[in-house]
Amino acid sequence: MAEQDNRAVLINETRQRFETEYVPAKSDKYDSRDLERLQQDDSWVDNFLIWRHDSVDETLKMIDESFQWRKEYAVHDLTESSLPKWLFEVGALYLHGYDKEGHKIFWFKVKLHTKDAKTQFEKKKLVAFWLERYARREHGKPLTVVFDMAETGLSNMDLDFVRYIIGCFKVYYPNYLSKIVIFELPWIMNAAFKLVKSWLGPDAVGFLKTVNKNDIQEYISAEYLPPHMGGTDTFKYYYPPLVDDDFQTPLCENGPIASEDETESKEEIDMENKENPDSNEEPGPSSKKTNLTDQMSKPEETDKVDSKAKNAKKALTTFKGLLLHISPAEELHFGSKETGEKKCLIVLTNVTKNTVAFKVSNIWFML
Repeated sequence: MAEQDNRAVLINETRQRFETEYVPAKSDKYDSRDLERLQQDDSWVDNFLIWRHDSVDETLKMIDESFQWRKEYAVHDLTESSLPKWLFEVGALYLHGYDKEGHKIFWFKVKLHTKDAKTQFEKKKLVAFWLERYARREHGKPLTVVFDMAETGLSNMDLDFVRYIIGCFKVYYPNYLSKIVIFELPWIMNAAFKLVKSWLGPDAVGFLKTVNKNDIQEYISAEYLPPHMGGTDTFKYYYPPLVDDDFQTPLCENGPIASEDETESKEEIDMENKENPDSNEEPGPSSKKTNLTDQMSKPEETDKVDSKAKNAKKALTTFKGLLLHISPAEELHFGSKETGEKKCLIVLTNVTKNTVAFKVSNIWFML
């Protein structure tokens, strides 16, 4: 209780001092939405304090720098449509998968990045877009950053851009960094990355992990690593749509995979088809088996058997994503005219060790 009271005192002091010492002289350099949030969001203020070891003076400087950056980059108004399409198509930056501690991974595929002063500002805005998008959903949960430097050369090395990414976590998104994993750092760039350590500062050097194919699985399991890192993740980046596990699970390369249960269902259907050769009903190309409730109307035993056979022809398939398995994969069938049944079941199975948030949208009903 005493600790909570102490946090509250520090948070209130930070708010009051920022309001009196910084806002009057720099109000035009801040976004009013950030000033409003500062007064309402205790955890946000507390993250600044934690990152600055509860020094209010240092925290105020950090908030000032962060707020000016957020106004300059129009962070509140960054949307997918506000950025050039080609930025997303390159696929150098995106969110995907989790490390062993359950932290989301922010990927930087360095070989896809080319240093270009003309496009540098837009690329930095893309980093801000992804980090802000994540921060709004996860509210303070740390991120792991992976610099994938496989197959990179000097033309891909952009220390200014690397410093900017590090600065985002060091100043603009306090207490959001879990670790920075650098995969296969070319020996020719060793000297350059000594600078990276200096940018992180003595307190943050422990966040930096230099790895190769042999030891990266100390931090990230094989299921979230691509094959060139020794992993089994078949994920392939593509755009559009926007690839982000928090909003969608990208399709596996070969699409939905039939499970053992589905194979058994198909075998049962084949048997029923042999037993009922005169059946006129043909399953459509995308027709799926419905997982109906067991409650059925019982006018006649024969009606129940016929209904079961017809529904069985709608073969069950399961979409196997990286976070969720969804069954049926494409369509829900709400019974038949014969039974009058209007219920069906969709099964979502979390296949990770973490809590998964999902959104259901674009549902069409045909009754």
